[in-house]
Amino acid sequence: MPKKKTIPVAICYDFDGTLIRGNMQENSFIPELGVEKDDFWDEVKKEKEKHDMDEVLAYMKLMVRKAGEKNQPFNKQSLTKHGEFVSLFPGVKDWFAAINEFGEKIGLDLEHYVISSGIDDMIKGSPIGGEFKCIFASGFVYDANGVPSFAARSINYTTKTQYLFRINKGILNSWDSNVNKVMPENKRPRPFSRMIYLGDGETDVPTMKMLNYQGGYSIAVYPPPKGKYRTKEEAEKKQLAENLQKDNRAQFVAEADYSKEKNLFKLVSALLERIANEENFGMNRKA
Repeated sequence: MPKKKTIPVAICYDFDGTLIRGNMQENSFIPELGVEKDDFWDEVKKEKEKHDMDEVLAYMKLMVRKAGEKNQPFNKQSLTKHGEFVSLFPGVKDWFAAINEFGEKIGLDLEHYVISSGIDDMIKGSPIGGEFKCIFASGFVYDANGVPSFAARSINYTTKTQYLFRINKGILNSWDSNVNKVMPENKRPRPFSRMIYLGDGETDVPTMKMLNYQGGYSIAVYPPPKGKYRTKEEAEKKQLAENLQKDNRAQFVAEADYSKEKNLFKLVSALLERIANEENFGMNRKA
């Protein structure tokens, strides 16, 4: 048997609804405003339609405005603090060490990335913020006092795809236009065939489809029930994930329980074994 190499593999994640339950703003930011989460997101919808506005920019604008109206602190420090209160799905906290250990055993060096429409500083402040090689997410430009002065990035369902190319070409920032230059496939540090993407909804469709086409793997996840039975919202999210697979958007579907004994861990492990075998035996699924 050929000697196993240490092969870098990128596992990419959406964040809200994929690694955590619901949207990150719903755990502490929105409750501190004293408004209902549905009312907040309804106002985002009205804002984007009124101004013909990107939805991510609309919610970022509304966060700034609402915090000001309620005299709530809104700066880099407060956003990072809000990140501490995200509700992780079961097994997420131990997932990275466990799946990294598995990858190492089969000759893979796993790299973890976030590609999210959420706020980067909230992700960085979360209990898992230090697990990622790079976090690509929406964010603000801050003044000398850490107060937002402008939007730095707005990552929506279509712009998510550019970050797969940045990871693919080893350009781990949002500004370098060299991502558009021709780079031979064999010179790219992270081939698409060594990427796995996990997402939970329609905003992940372009990313999933592009990665499928390029020879990578896509997984649609849905929330495990918080109680004994699924709520209506949880059932709808499960149906959405299953539809993504049915409609050939996602290749696989699994419950977002990241515990070692659960199906998601087994599925990702199987995909990693397949990647390792393809690399070690010179197989090429796109040939």
